[in-house]
Amino acid sequence: MIYNFTHFSIALLWLLPAFAFAQTEEMDLSLEQSLTLLQSENKSLRIAGKEVELAKNEHQKLNAFWYPTISAAGAYVHMSNPVEVHQSLNQFTDPAKEYVHSILPNDQFISSLLDKIGQNTLTLPLISQNVTSIDANLTWPIFTGGKRIYASKIGKKLVSVAEVNREQVSANQQALLIESYFGLRLGQRVVEVKAETYNSLKTHYDQALKLEQQGMINRAERLVAQVSMEEAKRELESARKDLEVASQALKSLINIGEEQEIRTTTSLFINESIPSANYFKEMIPFNNYLVNQLKLQENIAGDQLKIGRSGYLPNIALISKQTLYADGLDKYLMPRTMIGVGFTWNIFDGLDREKRIRQARLTSQSLAIGKEKAVTDLQVGVDKFYSQMQNAMDNVKALNTTLEMSNELVRIREKSFKEGMATSSDVVDAEVVLSKVKTAFLLAYYQYDVALANLLSICGIPETFHQYRMDGKTEIL
Repeated sequence: MIYNFTHFSIALLWLLPAFAFAQTEEMDLSLEQSLTLLQSENKSLRIAGKEVELAKNEHQKLNAFWYPTISAAGAYVHMSNPVEVHQSLNQFTDPAKEYVHSILPNDQFISSLLDKIGQNTLTLPLISQNVTSIDANLTWPIFTGGKRIYASKIGKKLVSVAEVNREQVSANQQALLIESYFGLRLGQRVVEVKAETYNSLKTHYDQALKLEQQGMINRAERLVAQVSMEEAKRELESARKDLEVASQALKSLINIGEEQEIRTTTSLFINESIPSANYFKEMIPFNNYLVNQLKLQENIAGDQLKIGRSGYLPNIALISKQTLYADGLDKYLMPRTMIGVGFTWNIFDGLDREKRIRQARLTSQSLAIGKEKAVTDLQVGVDKFYSQMQNAMDNVKALNTTLEMSNELVRIREKSFKEGMATSSDVVDAEVVLSKVKTAFLLAYYQYDVALANLLSICGIPETFHQYRMDGKTEIL
């Protein structure tokens, strides 16, 4: 048993790398591919799509007012006594007696006979005690004062509001995706920079250790190299942790499993020139999603105002009734088929119409003011993102020269150190400066891309981000 267990343990150790490899899958992912996954997997977009379907269903419900209403009703009724007509016969016998007296003044026999007949009552049954009927009713409004027309317009605009909201959610999610994707790209490049710095300082430490052993430098300079190497290692581990957080954020956004490791293939970029801020500001009143929603809601309030005013007009409808089955109710009393036109006219409703009209007017005025305020606030947002882009562009221009000088400084310091013309601190300082410059260079690219994505989103043109990226200059260190 020990022999078998030992061999099983050895086999398990051999298989562990295979299991680890199977659990972690690497995948190359471009920005375009991640956008495709966003459209199909993102839950916020799916919710916005359902809201559009709900708005379309509401529109169809409002269109139902154009069609007739057909209903069926049935009842069985038992009455305490039948409905009858009782008629005394005096009204018939008295004229007969007068006629007989006019011919036979002394007649007694016929008069007495008519008197006896006149004392009786004629009973005519109309409706029996038990009545059963099944009727089909039709009501078709033919004039409502314009309510149906304005209600249909409101339904269409509700669909438009939901569609604009879906576009806004899509633009916001795209901006968030770009921020997450390029955040992951930035994290990967920063890890590369930190790894290069660590490897360079490790090489420098190995050289310092050899030079110390040869008596060419003192222990203090070797310790400087060692401390700097350990600090670079700590920064590398910190960058890797930040990278893991950025990776999880992107996976959650596009619904990718945690076991997959993403390798970004789309580089950070920056444009050498961009249109003026006024170019983007002019798009806000026409393209921004929030402004367009407020416009639609303002139009809806206008239609509601018209509906309120139509309340002063009567409603006219075509009405029809067909008795499908009747028992205990004769046709000569109640016809089986009826058709006609009726109207209802609300003369006084406690000033409810006036209050509705005032409410719709106030809502329209409030939305108009809100639209103007939204345009102003969003134009301030344009200034904010445009300023961020300008700062990033200025930083890249300044860092281009700094990056060249930092690379040259590292080369000179390393060469001088080997020749004994520079100290270990000089080399370390040069490596640290180069690492900071590279990181700042990548960060400026990232800040530009995120600001551009947000700027295009609030301007309502997120689809143009691809063209800006194609025209831009990618990050090169």
